Amino acid sequence: MRFNEHSITPPTYFKETEMTGAFQQIVDTYGVPNYKEANPAVISIVTFPFLFGMMFGDLGHGSIYFAFGGFLVLFAKSLRKSALAGLLPYRYLLMLMGFFAAYCGFIYNDWFAFPLQMFESCY
Repeated sequence: MRFNEHSITPPTYFKETEMTGAFQQIVDTYGVPNYKEANPAVISIVTFPFLFGMMFGDLGHGSIYFAFGGFLVLFAKSLRKSALAGLLPYRYLLMLMGFFAAYCGFIYNDWFAFPLQMFESCY
């Protein structure tokens, strides 16, 4: 007997790391890819934080997100038994979202919802 005669589809398994775990959860929220389909979580590692940064776009708030995410990344080992242990699986997500929010805030010239005049107008 062949495998296809029973019309049973094999299960989908994607190997997760500490960095890709949060992004895989986001993708799995909308649907798990079928067997032999590409994993969209790889693409969402960059696109999800960037689209968040385009939406949020504030240099001040994005810097706070980035600093907090960086703090979680740098001190993850010592924070495993603290109150912040629940945020550790999402530390890379928070750091990337903060980076892109700060980047887009720099492009938008926005700091804590106040406009910045870093560049002269070309008009």
